[in-house]
Amino acid sequence: MNFSKSVSERLSGFSLSKKLLLTAHCSLLTALALFATPKTLVLGGDNGWGEIASMNGLVVGNQNGQFGYDAVELSTQTTVFDSNTDLLLTFDDDKFTDLSGNYTVMSNNLVPTHDSVKGSGAALSRGNKKGIILSGNKNALFGHDGLAGSFTIEFWLCPSLAENGEMVFSWRSSLNDDTHSEYQMISAAFFNNHLEWVFNNIFIPFSTHEVHLAGFSTVVPNKWARHTISFDQESGLLEYLVDGRTEAIKFITENGHEYGTVCYPILGEKAGIELCTDYAGKIDNFRISRTSIKNDKNHKNDIFLNGNEKYRINGGKFTTKPLLISQAAVINEIDTLMNVPAQTDIRFYIRSGDNCYGWTDDYPAWKEIVPGEKIDGVKGLYFQLSAELLPDGAGSQSPRLSEVVVKYEEQNEPLPPFAINAVAGDSSVTLHWSHSVDDNAGGYYVYYGNRPGEYLGRMAVQGSSPVNVGNVTSVTLTGLDNGRIYYFAVSAYSKVDGRINGMLSKEVFARPSSRISTVLSQELSKK
Repeated sequence: MNFSKSVSERLSGFSLSKKLLLTAHCSLLTALALFATPKTLVLGGDNGWGEIASMNGLVVGNQNGQFGYDAVELSTQTTVFDSNTDLLLTFDDDKFTDLSGNYTVMSNNLVPTHDSVKGSGAALSRGNKKGIILSGNKNALFGHDGLAGSFTIEFWLCPSLAENGEMVFSWRSSLNDDTHSEYQMISAAFFNNHLEWVFNNIFIPFSTHEVHLAGFSTVVPNKWARHTISFDQESGLLEYLVDGRTEAIKFITENGHEYGTVCYPILGEKAGIELCTDYAGKIDNFRISRTSIKNDKNHKNDIFLNGNEKYRINGGKFTTKPLLISQAAVINEIDTLMNVPAQTDIRFYIRSGDNCYGWTDDYPAWKEIVPGEKIDGVKGLYFQLSAELLPDGAGSQSPRLSEVVVKYEEQNEPLPPFAINAVAGDSSVTLHWSHSVDDNAGGYYVYYGNRPGEYLGRMAVQGSSPVNVGNVTSVTLTGLDNGRIYYFAVSAYSKVDGRINGMLSKEVFARPSSRISTVLSQELSKK
């Protein structure tokens, strides 16, 4: 019985100790919580996305986000410009211009539209027998006569009707010599719901002067498709593709077969290129390249641009500037306003530090975070946010990010002492102050100098202004000049982080004097 009572008493005491410890711990957490102020920083939303420093594969869509906000989303793919590009019309700008600089728009009746398949814009042709005409300079494939070599012509079409005779591409000229002249033409037009390519007197000395290539896939109105015609001067292969799939091929050789002697394209007098003559529908990303498909970077490394993917399969990414918040700030979580369709995703990353000037792409390390979940171990004077937007596997859907709210806690500055006084001594001044009423105070800095409000002193034995005196309420500064006036103020710094320094107390002053030491000696001798 006594033994049981003893055990009971010990268990009761242990339980009480645990309760006291838990109470003390909770009290400490509550006190520490009072030292911090919850704050937020908003990216996007009403503030816009001006804090983004770099963006790859993304665009900020005007009014595409929730509640009418501008949203970050994947950019639709556009054809890549490279050293082989002879002509490139992306139609992303309302002023249709050749990005290669080799062609000049002589006349244009196409209308810009944002209903594009690649990039932010396309061109609309109303089928009024007027399209766009371009004239090439001396560097352009169709800007001078002579041997042409390998080439690729490619564009995206979304026809309204695809009626017979609608002309999408046309180049007409003549090949002249001393004895005769040959009519030349390259065209692409609709026939029986197929796009047919015709080359008249282009390949010399080809036995059949007129070459036809027509696709077997039926052209579907109001649906985008990519059309490509390519000639390879090494093999003589002339190939027509739709959406990256071969529709028709022909070997332009003397015997019409593979491994025969290649017949090269020769172009005659300079003539303009006509696009969308008597064609009703849209066209996007028209490109001429001075190489064949097998050597074209847009196809050879075509993990992004082949097929009908609207968005890059590897997605896009943005990174903000290093954003200044405050010392010892702690990032708690992020909330987002976003639209993430099925099979798409948005991944967020964050990093922080007290100095952003030495940051690289990989340092400090990025930490992946999830919206709405607590973030651990991210604090400092600066932070940086990055987001990766990923499409679905077919590249047809893009997530949209309208707003990011960063929630963080900023450590409060402790209040200064309310009462302070200064007592002059021989080459010294003794300061006394009351404890700060702020429980956040972990110690004190003493500021001093020879002018009011300018605490630039350097002569005290205890150190230059400000002097960290620790968690005390008085200090004597020695090594001061007798006869000079000194001004003083005291601030408290945080017990959570000593770098967080509060406001200054009221200012006091004193003038050290050797006479003070003499007077004190005389008074002591009388006693």
